[in-house]
Amino acid sequence: MDSNKFSAQIERFEVVETGRRRRWTDDEKLKIVLESLQAPRAVSSTARRYGISRSLLLTWRRSFGMRTSNTEQPQPAFVPAMVMPDQPPAPPVTLAGPASGRMEIVVGKACRVIVDAGVDMTALSRVLDLLERR
Repeated sequence: MDSNKFSAQIERFEVVETGRRRRWTDDEKLKIVLESLQAPRAVSSTARRYGISRSLLLTWRRSFGMRTSNTEQPQPAFVPAMVMPDQPPAPPVTLAGPASGRMEIVVGKACRVIVDAGVDMTALSRVLDLLERR
């Protein structure tokens, strides 16, 4: 017995059948997907026409490999590789005489390197390569 006197009692409980799940063949799915690609912004109208959700149609489009947006991104692909012989190391650069002064090197918009004229060129080259990769 219910201890709360003001609670509603369920007198009748009814199960309403919503129908069985529809099964779509791959050919039917492909036909619907191709129809959704016919015009821009046709996803919602196509989904309503067939009685499916918009998200299900987008899932089908992804599974068939169709792009859902206008921004085409390049597909991953193999790049031909070429084996090149090793280059001999560049001879070290030596200065003809004692130099004085400073050198300013601007890399991009945010990087600036100021070095003395007697800087080690190999080390400077490595620093500049790192800055260019950023």
